[in-house]
Amino acid sequence: MPNPLAYLMLAIWPLVTLLMFRRMSVERALIWSILGGYLFLPPLAEFNLPLVPSMDKTSIPALSAALVLVFAMGKRFALLPQAKVARLLVLVFVLGAIPTVLTNRDPLFFEVLQNSDPVQFVTGFLPGLNIRDIGSVLIGQAITLLPFLLARQFLATATGLREMLVALVIGGLIYSVPSLIEIRVSPQINIWVYGFFQHSFEQMMRDGGFRPIVFLPHGLWLALFVLMTLVAAAALFRQAEGQQRVRLMMVTGYLAVLLVLCKSLASMMYGVALVPLVLFASPKAQIRVALVFALIAVTYPMLRNFQLVPLDWILAQAESYSPDRAQSLGFRFNNEQILLERAAEKDLFGWGGWGRNLIRHSETGQILSIPDGRWIIVFGTFGWVGYIAEFGLLALPVFLLSRYMRADLAGRISPHAVPLTLMLAITLIDMLLNATLIPFTWMLAGAVLGHLEKVRAGDPLRAPLTHPPVIGSAPVATGRRTIL
Repeated sequence: MPNPLAYLMLAIWPLVTLLMFRRMSVERALIWSILGGYLFLPPLAEFNLPLVPSMDKTSIPALSAALVLVFAMGKRFALLPQAKVARLLVLVFVLGAIPTVLTNRDPLFFEVLQNSDPVQFVTGFLPGLNIRDIGSVLIGQAITLLPFLLARQFLATATGLREMLVALVIGGLIYSVPSLIEIRVSPQINIWVYGFFQHSFEQMMRDGGFRPIVFLPHGLWLALFVLMTLVAAAALFRQAEGQQRVRLMMVTGYLAVLLVLCKSLASMMYGVALVPLVLFASPKAQIRVALVFALIAVTYPMLRNFQLVPLDWILAQAESYSPDRAQSLGFRFNNEQILLERAAEKDLFGWGGWGRNLIRHSETGQILSIPDGRWIIVFGTFGWVGYIAEFGLLALPVFLLSRYMRADLAGRISPHAVPLTLMLAITLIDMLLNATLIPFTWMLAGAVLGHLEKVRAGDPLRAPLTHPPVIGSAPVATGRRTIL
C-alpha cells in the first residue's frame, strides 16, 4: 500500500509544474512536467474522485501542465489539429467512447460457486455501463490526449524537438543511478521511497540477476525508456561537433551498456536495429524503416484474424535464444487468441470497461485471460473504432513524415524529427507485446505532427539550432549551458 509520501507527491505535482513553468522555457517546462511525473511519481497510487477518472502519475502531470499553461501562463492551445485526418481521429478517439457505453448497458451474469453445505449457487455479475459513465470515459479520453495536443502546440519547432531529445538523454543519465543500484541490490527503491512494490518481484529476476524497475510499472517499461534515451543520445551524437561529440559518444556507449543490463530481449533487439540506423543511415532510410514498423502495428489485428502472422516461426526463433522467453511469448499469443475471439463478439465498439472484455470462469467469475499488449486491450475495450483512432493517431505522424520526405518539403523538416519518429514507430511495435503506451509517447506523436503541420504551412522551422527558445517574439533565457 502506498505510504503518505506517495499521495503527497501526487498532490504537490501541480505546484512543481507551476514552478517549472516559472523558471524554464515553455518547451523545457512542458517536457519535464510530464516526463518527470512519469519517471518519479509513484506507480499505482491514485486519487479516486467521483464521476471522473482516477488521478495518477499519468493524468495529474498532463492536467497540471494544461492548467498552468492556460491559467498561469496565459497560453492557449488548439483542441483539434489542422490536418483533417488527425482532426477526425481525435474526434473519434474522444467521442467514439459514447457508442461504446451505449452498446454495453447490459450486465454480464455468471454463477459464483459458494463452498457451503448444501452447495449454493449465487448469481454474480459485472455491471453494465450507464449514462453517467459517458462523462467519466469522455474526460478520461480527453486527459489521455492532453500530452499530444500540448506537444503539437508548443514542441513543434526545431527547438522543441531538440529539447525532447536532450530531455531524454538527461533523464536517462539521472535514471541510470537508481537503475544500477537496483541491478546490484535488487529492485527496492519504490519500497524505500513509497513503501510498496508495484509488481511481481519474480518478474524482475532474470538470468541470475535483477532488472531494474525504479518508479515505473514494470522492468520492461524501464528498458524501453532506456532504449529511447539511447536513440536520442545517438541522434545528438551524429549532429554534434568538437568536444560535445566526444562527450555524447561516451554517453551513448554508457546508455548502451545500461540497456543490456536491463535484460529485456525485445528492447535490446530494438537497440540493435535502431542505433546503427540513427548513426549511419540517411533520414529517408530511417523513415522507411519507421514506416514499415507503423504499418505492421496498425494492421496487426487484421493480420492476426487472417492467420498471417508467423507465430510458429517467431516462437521457434525465441526458443533458439531462450526457452523461458519462448514460453512467455507463447503465453501472450495464446491469451491474444482467446481475447480476439471475445472481442469479435463486439468488434465495432468493444466491451467497455469494468473488465468486460476479459474471459471469466462461468461459475466462479475468476479472470482466465491476461491482456499484455496495448493493442488487444484497446481492441477489446473500444473495438475497431477505438483501435483505429488510437493507433491511427500515433501512426499518422510516421505516415505523414514518410510522405513529406518524398516531396519537395524534405529540406524544411528538422533533423530532430527523424529519430523521434523512429522512437514512436518502435513503441508502436512494442505495444503489440506490452501495454507500454505512456504520456511521452503521445508527446512524440503530437510534436512530430505539429512540426509537419508547420512545414506544410510554410513556417520557417529550420532556424539555426543555437537560437534560444522563443515565446511570442521575445527570446527567453534557457538557463545554464549544458554539455548537451
